[in-house]
Amino acid sequence: MKNEKIYVTKPSLPPLEEFIPSLEAIWNNRILTNGGPFHEQLEQELCSHLGVKHISLFSNATVALLTALQALRVTGEVITTPYSFVATSHSLLWNGLKPVFVDIDPVTLNLDPAKIEAAITQQTTAIMPVHCYGHPCDVDAIQKIADLYNLKIIYDAAHAFGVEDERGSILNHGDLAILSFHATKVFNTFEGGAIICPDVKTKTRIDQLKNFGSVDEVTVVAPGTNGKMSEFNAALGLLQLKYIKFVIEKRELIDRAYRERLRGVAGIECLGRSGETVSNFSYFPILVRPGYPISRDGLYEWLKENNIHPRRYFYPLISNFSMYRSLPSSHPSNLPVATEAAQQVLCLPIYPDMEMEIVDKVCALIASVSTGAFTASTGI
Repeated sequence: MKNEKIYVTKPSLPPLEEFIPSLEAIWNNRILTNGGPFHEQLEQELCSHLGVKHISLFSNATVALLTALQALRVTGEVITTPYSFVATSHSLLWNGLKPVFVDIDPVTLNLDPAKIEAAITQQTTAIMPVHCYGHPCDVDAIQKIADLYNLKIIYDAAHAFGVEDERGSILNHGDLAILSFHATKVFNTFEGGAIICPDVKTKTRIDQLKNFGSVDEVTVVAPGTNGKMSEFNAALGLLQLKYIKFVIEKRELIDRAYRERLRGVAGIECLGRSGETVSNFSYFPILVRPGYPISRDGLYEWLKENNIHPRRYFYPLISNFSMYRSLPSSHPSNLPVATEAAQQVLCLPIYPDMEMEIVDKVCALIASVSTGAFTASTGI
């Protein structure tokens, strides 16, 4: 392990020999896409596993976000978080919508419900929160605001596969919820995504929109896109479901080990839960607070010097990118908590086959800065 580069994540894959029969079946039936047998089976099994009523599979989560906004006929302004991956707000621009950023909660790093109402205007039609790192938003508070102002809610739940609150899957909150099955996620299909739908009518519309808006060979009802998941991705997903319990159990062990080893390191704060009863341990973010001897960026460089490659996730804020910077809601004075979090957060490596000696090394390097063993020139 001495010279091995350790990255923040590594894709989880099942045994290759178990995937071969699925490939042979695809070769034999010659159905590669357009809702084939693996696609249909994966939708059914995901509904059962996740505890949701309907699901529509997509080629990726970004296309799913784009389609969800189109499906709900969202217009005007959408209130969202600056603390996310750019796909969240890019989906708004692609639909001709105006993102309105509001600040995040300092404990959960999710959209702060207390800041939403002040950002609502006559042009506001929806809220797009993110279950950041898989930790649930304050869904009840957000729903109360949405009901009061007649707003739609689309949850970017890219990180939240399998996460539950006391009422079951958090994917059942809001009008729609979007999952990501990207290679870096807890559950992956190489690349993929999904929309969680509350009823058959909504799923039918979404299924049409992801297939160019087509109803049949001669009927097109909307300017949809090509967002269908292939049979290869769906077949992998079915196999991944067999191992998902094991994958999450391994992640939980790593999460627990980090918390035990970092407890007592002054200035290092491990992000806690935010109301979930079932977690997926998709990320392990720490916050490098002022009590730590060096900055977050100093620690980031120190770890990289030692072949550990964490992620400053999310940095920069979405609101700092050129296509958003001119928005009034993007001004740092409007987003003090998000601005501070973006300067302090660091996601440490976590993946199912990560050895405990890597956890030990990462934690020892972090602790060494406080104990005086730190010698890196870049860490000041």
